[in-house]
Amino acid sequence: MTLTSAAVVLFLVLDPLGNVPFFLSALRHVAPERQAKVICRELLIALAVMVIFLFLGQYILNVLHVTQPALTAAGGVVLFLIAIRMVFPSDETPLEETVTSEPLIVPLAIPYVAGPSVLATELIFMSRNPEQWVTWLSALLIAWAAAGVILLFSPAVRRLLGERILQATERLMGMVLIVIAIQMLLTGLTEALRA
Repeated sequence: MTLTSAAVVLFLVLDPLGNVPFFLSALRHVAPERQAKVICRELLIALAVMVIFLFLGQYILNVLHVTQPALTAAGGVVLFLIAIRMVFPSDETPLEETVTSEPLIVPLAIPYVAGPSVLATELIFMSRNPEQWVTWLSALLIAWAAAGVILLFSPAVRRLLGERILQATERLMGMVLIVIAIQMLLTGLTEALRA
């Protein structure tokens, strides 16, 4: 996988357009003049978590004796479940969390930005080709920066695109992620059968 394709996959998994309504909802109790500072802080916390997991996640899996095929298949399943919820949102199991004060780490940094699908995806990249860590780190930084710009200007993005276009874009991203998730699952199963 190239730097560009890895960055695109991570950007899709980060799903910044789909997160715009969640960010705005979580920030409704925060003063408007403070919202940009809170978003920047949460984005930096999320980046720190993702970078730490990029480099230490493989060691955690080694301690737990998780194999590469199992990781790939599990990452595909997690990504598939999240993508399904993006395509078919449900009022019974909403992705949005209730926030009554200024958010700190939860839910903006984790899980909205540094969610399980992102961590699983970067872990798969790193475990398959650890020698390409510069590529994976660069892809993560590019995807994070692009997502961060969208989330930082989330009020303007919602005004510009409107709720319906945001929903349509999230569903489209979900469809692309479903295809990626199925491919990850099939790759994991194929590798497990060969072993």
